[in-house]
Amino acid sequence: MIKQYINVFKLRIGFVIALAALGGMAITPGQSLPIWKILVLFVTVMMGSAAAGAFNQYSERDLDAKMPRTRNRPFVTGFFQHGHKWLVIIGLLLLVAVMSAAFALNAMTALNIFLGAFTYAIVYTVWLKRRTWLNIVFGGLAGSFAVLAGAAAVDPSIGPLPGLLALVLFLWTPPHFWSLAIAYRDQYAEAGIPMLPVVKGDQKAARIILGHTVLLVLVSLLPVYYGLGWIYLAGALSGGGYFLIKSVQLVRNPTRQTAMSNFFASMVQLSVLLFALMLEAGFAT
Repeated sequence: MIKQYINVFKLRIGFVIALAALGGMAITPGQSLPIWKILVLFVTVMMGSAAAGAFNQYSERDLDAKMPRTRNRPFVTGFFQHGHKWLVIIGLLLLVAVMSAAFALNAMTALNIFLGAFTYAIVYTVWLKRRTWLNIVFGGLAGSFAVLAGAAAVDPSIGPLPGLLALVLFLWTPPHFWSLAIAYRDQYAEAGIPMLPVVKGDQKAARIILGHTVLLVLVSLLPVYYGLGWIYLAGALSGGGYFLIKSVQLVRNPTRQTAMSNFFASMVQLSVLLFALMLEAGFAT
């Protein structure tokens, strides 16, 4: 039962999104938030992400049924019944998240939580995923809004550091997801989903992934210019360098194995970057 709820609400993704919000908070100059407000930020961002994730699975039941990777999701198997009550649950979850953030933090934080959920649930899932390979490019804004939500909790007027971290999340999402799409290209093609490797082919997709990764790593270094120190720099260089190496290997040999290796490298890069950022902020205080 618990596993099914983790699945339908995509809580693993939600946890990463909530960490990105904490990264936005940590990178923003200003007075430190009390522990209870940090907890509210983490929980409300995770709730907004969970609402968007559940709506994604609710809307894509037909597509999920066509792909071996997703056909065990609870709306496909019938573990959860596909009905209007789920739309009510999802709507209430998002409403509670947004209202709680507005009451405990501020309106700008609440707005960014809403925009992150709206981007993933409506812009990515409903408007773009079935229509264009650019779907995940715009879908990547969902993570950016999480960073901005965390930053707004400290200072509603967004400065350059959280803006750069939001850009990092925006640039990170496409190569992360396109690597997975190369690994499962045949399944996406069978389901009729126009992911980049389906439309452009694995080799061209791999070159585009490498280009995105180069730009991502370069942008991830820019916060050093705005005052972050050697801890962050070491994290950005080590995680980014590892991701670049794996992306080059993917271009040289775009197989399922190298694609999955690059997919996991993207998670390593983001995790190391956020950990270094938190450590830098901790030493600064």
